Amino acid sequence: MGSTESDTYSRVLKNYILPFSVSAAAFGALFVLRKFGIIYQLFNKVDKTTKRNGGDIVGEVLKAHGVKYVFTLVGGHISPILVACEKLGMKVIDTRHEVTAVFAADAVARMSGTVGVAAVTAGPGLTNTVTAVKNAQMAESPVLLIGGAAATLLKGRGALQDIDQMSLFKPLCKYCATITKVRDIVPTLKTALNEAQSGTPGPVFVEFPIDVLYPYDIVYSQLGVKENGPVNFVQRIINWYLRNHISNLFAGAFEERDKTPLKPVIPKASSSQVQKSIELISRAKRPLILVGSQATLPPVPAEQLRKSLEKIGIPCFLGGMARGLLGQYSPIQPRQKRGEALKEADVVILAGAVADFRLSYGRTFSRKSKIIAVNRNKNQLLKNSDMFWKPTIAIEGDVASFITELADGLKGFKCDQEWIQKLKDKDNDKENVNREKSKEKTEKHLNPLKVLMEAEEVMSDNTVMVADGGDFVSTAAYILRPRSPLHWLDPGAFGTLGVGGGFALGAKLCRPDCDVWIIYGDGSLGYSIAEFDTFTRHKIPVIALVGNDAAWTQIEREQLPMFGSSVACKLDYLNYETVSVGYGGKGCRLDRSNEDKIKEVLLQAIKDSREGHSVLINALIGTTNFREGSLSV
Repeated sequence: MGSTESDTYSRVLKNYILPFSVSAAAFGALFVLRKFGIIYQLFNKVDKTTKRNGGDIVGEVLKAHGVKYVFTLVGGHISPILVACEKLGMKVIDTRHEVTAVFAADAVARMSGTVGVAAVTAGPGLTNTVTAVKNAQMAESPVLLIGGAAATLLKGRGALQDIDQMSLFKPLCKYCATITKVRDIVPTLKTALNEAQSGTPGPVFVEFPIDVLYPYDIVYSQLGVKENGPVNFVQRIINWYLRNHISNLFAGAFEERDKTPLKPVIPKASSSQVQKSIELISRAKRPLILVGSQATLPPVPAEQLRKSLEKIGIPCFLGGMARGLLGQYSPIQPRQKRGEALKEADVVILAGAVADFRLSYGRTFSRKSKIIAVNRNKNQLLKNSDMFWKPTIAIEGDVASFITELADGLKGFKCDQEWIQKLKDKDNDKENVNREKSKEKTEKHLNPLKVLMEAEEVMSDNTVMVADGGDFVSTAAYILRPRSPLHWLDPGAFGTLGVGGGFALGAKLCRPDCDVWIIYGDGSLGYSIAEFDTFTRHKIPVIALVGNDAAWTQIEREQLPMFGSSVACKLDYLNYETVSVGYGGKGCRLDRSNEDKIKEVLLQAIKDSREGHSVLINALIGTTNFREGSLSV
């Protein structure tokens, strides 16, 4: 098993330095020897003949951690990693934009319970990922971003695509590291992968200078050592420095090291916190649970969480990745009038839900309500509690583990059926209003509610829905019903447009037997429509339903009445279906001319997708007053 640098220096200090009385100069000399790696090189030699490289080690660590997919946009800085991963049996998916690679890794992380991995080249390759990394941070997704970088000796010297990448990602990632020696790859990646999953999950970043990834002979040939002709004193010093640098870079590089994954640290509720919560809920007459995305995180399987919620029997509003947790229809899941329900509830459990803009910063809670808040992240746990609400019990711990313990402790509890029925009646009333509204004729083209209700009717029980858009997607959230746990993907609190292509890639890979639908707005479609090429090349068929209203309608709805102008809000009714065909997929159009065939067109898209074709349905829609009064800021 390969020794670490710290082990080597500790051995030298113990055996050769500390037994003797030495001067400060000796310790200074030792510091210099350590800085240049000379002592480590005495005990760990360089294999100059091996054809192995740092990319091989990266691949081995990823494989040992159960990574199945690596998303990328290729670049010379990272080629050894991609080649090694493919040789080791991982599927390498190259996208048309680096941001898509990270979105795809995010989707894999959410749906598989493992770390999603994206690898991109240096400089602009990395800067292109910033939005997706920030989205993963806010969505609490464990993503490993691997980035190329200039050679260790050339950093800051004007090398191609050389920028200070670490300063970009430190505010966005839980853990950032740069590899300076090949022997550091294994421990650094193990730490990064563990950090991504521990506590509140999130993205991590590891930077790989190009010379730690390529083989020794190639790196040496590019080093600039002057081998021939007369060599003066200065050149000899330079040659020594360069040779020592590469020797330190590769010393002990390919010794066997333990690649076993580290165990993530996950906070749990204390037994006293669970007991206090049980007592509070036992006295409740109108309890309510708000379940957020964090509830779907490992270690508790989503199916076990579902059984626990059903066992407790308290009405649940589901948000984010928790949509679908209770199936398409559930007697304890109301979907409408959440604000009214919160005003009436006497006990509210925030199970990973956060009192941010989605809950009006806590203003939607009744002042009389007792609130149990559970979240792994302390900042999210207490968000806005200094202004509009106060938790009765605040638990910094894993949500699903808490719910499971709660279910075990509430064995004799039975929620008031009148309360449950009252919420379901309000739900049904709103659903009936929506159904009637879907029958109204719009001024032109199709009623968006009608299109979505037809889609809801034809979608199979084995459907994954990806939400990417503004107005059309917000409408869809009221109409479409995810069928199963972990079968709904949306960007989360950051509200990012452009997630569709990447999320669908990751979703289809994790759920190859599912129909994967992207619900697009026509504005958001522009960000990732090029990924239809990726779907085609990698044989990853998906269905895209585009609500094409030729505008950024969610913004225009407020901007026009407030300021009397639609400037920058207008788009055109473009033929997006032909773009899909150009990228190797199929396309079709829905408008008033074939309104009576909406279901037929949607069913054909499902059939085509199951036969291996990606399909884009360009649904031209008009405007309704369904979302009047909604705010986009």
